[in-house]
Amino acid sequence: MQKFRFHSLGLPHTVSSPEYSACAYTQKIVKFGRMMLPRGHEIIHYGHPDSDLPSTEHVSVTDDAVLQKAYGSHDWRRHQFKHHTGDYANRTFVERCIPEIQKRVKPGDFVLCWWGIGHEKIARAAEAQGAIAVEPGIGYTSGHFSRWRAYESHAVRTAVEGCRSPQPWYSWVIPNYFDPDEFEYREAKSDYFLYLGRITELKGVSVAVEATKHAGVKLKLAGQGSLLDLGYTQIPDHCEELGYADVDTRRELMAGARGLIIASTYLEPFGGVQVEALLSGTPVIAPFYGAFAEVLEHHRTGFLCHTLREYVDAVKQVNLVSSKNCRLAGERYSLTAVAPQFERWFSAIQEVYTGQGWNAV
Repeated sequence: MQKFRFHSLGLPHTVSSPEYSACAYTQKIVKFGRMMLPRGHEIIHYGHPDSDLPSTEHVSVTDDAVLQKAYGSHDWRRHQFKHHTGDYANRTFVERCIPEIQKRVKPGDFVLCWWGIGHEKIARAAEAQGAIAVEPGIGYTSGHFSRWRAYESHAVRTAVEGCRSPQPWYSWVIPNYFDPDEFEYREAKSDYFLYLGRITELKGVSVAVEATKHAGVKLKLAGQGSLLDLGYTQIPDHCEELGYADVDTRRELMAGARGLIIASTYLEPFGGVQVEALLSGTPVIAPFYGAFAEVLEHHRTGFLCHTLREYVDAVKQVNLVSSKNCRLAGERYSLTAVAPQFERWFSAIQEVYTGQGWNAV
C-alpha cells in the first residue's frame, strides 16, 4: 500500500478535539487522523495546542488568546459557532500557518483543506513548494477552490457541479466516516425519540416536535440553541431540552432512542447524525431528499418522508425496523470501510503528477 504524507489544517474557530462534537468538519479532522495514521500514513496537524487527535506532529498556529479576541465570551455550546473567513481568528490562523507549513512541506505532500476557501492562501503557499492541495470533505455548496475535491455525497456533488460538461473526473464522492467503537449498539430502547443537532428550522426541529406530538410520544432535544429562540413561548409538554450533548451524553442518547428524527429543510450534504444513530441500532426518520436518500433504506433502516402525516406514521411504525439492520448499514461508513476509498483517490491524484494520470492503463 502506498504511503502518503498529509498536512491537515484545523479550523480557525474550533479545537481539533472530540469535545467539539457539534462541528462536523472538526470531527472529520479528528477522525481522519484516527483512520489514516494506523495505516502507516504521516499526518502533520496545524491548529490549537489543546487539539486531541492522532498525528505524527502537531503544530500550534492559534490559541485561546486568539479565540478570545475574535469571539469574546461567546458560548458555542449554548449558541451556534461564530466564524467568518475574514475574522481575526481566521486571519491569524492563516498568517501563522503559512510559514510553519513552508518549513515542513515536501513535493508530493497532500494539504488537506477542510475549511475550503478559508484555507486557500495556506494551500497556495504550499503548492508553490510542490504540494498538492485538496478539499477532502466537501459538504458546502460554495467556497470551493481546489481542482481535487471529495464530496460527502452524490447529492452535494450534483448540487455543486450541476450539469456541466465535461464533468471533472477527480471530483469523487467519499462519504463521511465514523468509529463504531464510539457508539453503543443497543436493541432494547427507552420510551423517547431523539432530535440531536442545532436546534434550528434548517434541521427541521418543528417537524420533529409536531410529529412526536401527533404520535403521542416523548421527544428529547439535544444541541446548540433552544425552541425558545425560535419563537416558542414555552417548551411543549412532550419535549425535553437537554442542551449541548458531550461525547458520553451523545452516545447514551443515541443508544436509548426509539428513533432519531432529522428533517433538514435544505439539501443535506451528509447528515452525519444519521450514521451515528444507525451505529447505535437506532432507526432514522428523515426527508426523502439529499444524502438521506443515499444512506437510508426505506422501511429497512428508517423512513424517508414527504409529508407530516408520513413523519407521524413513521414514528408509530418505527418498531418494525430491525436494530441489527441499522447497525450493519452504519458499518458501511466505518473508518476501516472508508479509508481505502481515500487511499484510492489520493493515488489517482498523485498519478497525475508522477505518471500518466487519467490515461494510465
